[in-house]
Amino acid sequence: MTGSATLLALCVGQPQPLAGGKKSAIDKRPIEGSVHIGTMGLAGDTQVDKRYHGGEHMAVHHYAADHYPYWREQLPGVDPLTNPGAFGENLHASGLTEPDVYIGDRYRLGSALLEVSMGRQPCNTLQRHFARDDMVRRIIANHRCGWYYRVLEEGAAQAGDTFSLVGRPQERWSVDRAFALLFDPKFKRTPGDAQDLLALPALGPKWQAKCTAKRR
Repeated sequence: MTGSATLLALCVGQPQPLAGGKKSAIDKRPIEGSVHIGTMGLAGDTQVDKRYHGGEHMAVHHYAADHYPYWREQLPGVDPLTNPGAFGENLHASGLTEPDVYIGDRYRLGSALLEVSMGRQPCNTLQRHFARDDMVRRIIANHRCGWYYRVLEEGAAQAGDTFSLVGRPQERWSVDRAFALLFDPKFKRTPGDAQDLLALPALGPKWQAKCTAKRR
């Protein structure tokens, strides 16, 4: 990791109806002060559909504030992009993007210790939230997916805290490259890629399943 990565906002959400009546807590909003980060996520946060969100391996969602100018240019006038938390992220931070972050990376943030488990798979909830039926396609094409952490040590953090990289067990599979392998049809795969990614101990179960399917 080069330079400094800074937490700009911690964001939490409560269930709200989306277009079509489905409820989701994707609309996260910044909260002030020190926030507890537990093994199942941030204090005050909620996930509605726990089949696809939350849990030990998807406890905390990080999305790069660095991507917001790109999205505002691509999607002018889209209301959610005016505030942090537009992508349902808990950690809205600058200085880290998908090519910079590797599966298994460990970061100290405040007093919490976080481990990167997998990227975020784009879904229809994002499309409803942004009122754009092409959001999944766009994210698959540009790999601006965000990523999840598991919480190895509970603690607390607040806006202004920095991310300190304390461990990097491998340097082949960034979040960007792993996402490309599993979702981008234009990625140039080589034999053994899926098996190699699957072998990473830190890889989250949902991406383990994706790797297993790619091997077939």
